[in-house]
Amino acid sequence: MTQDSIEREVTIEAPVERVWSVITEAQHVGRWFGDAGAEVDLRPGGEMTVRWSDNAARARVEAVEPPRRFAWRWFHYSHGDDGSEHTPENSTLVEFTLTAEGDSTRLRVVESGFAGLAADEQVRTSDYEGNVRGWKAELGELVEYAE
Repeated sequence: MTQDSIEREVTIEAPVERVWSVITEAQHVGRWFGDAGAEVDLRPGGEMTVRWSDNAARARVEAVEPPRRFAWRWFHYSHGDDGSEHTPENSTLVEFTLTAEGDSTRLRVVESGFAGLAADEQVRTSDYEGNVRGWKAELGELVEYAE
């Protein structure tokens, strides 16, 4: 059975305000997460697009609670972006939680909803495993970029 969520925590040698900017502002998101730019309408219900040299992902902003919590829902590999609304059946939820620890920031990322994707077990498992690897790489890039 597909696991439902991926949970990761990292400590970043930067203040919460800087980390908040890095995870929410397009000019930063498009550099550490994407490699070809991003657009972020930073409000609940706002559109977010992250671009890589070979593709793009469209997301819907779910929560903006500066500087502590930011969340979005994005389509998954098993569900191409056909312009439809993001739902628990075709997308997963990514939540960032920031906590100050002295001059540093503890960043927790949880991506959930894999078990609820409307796809067969093999596809859900593949999506999950791909993002386990992806978050390890992306969070490494985020730490390096923010510091």
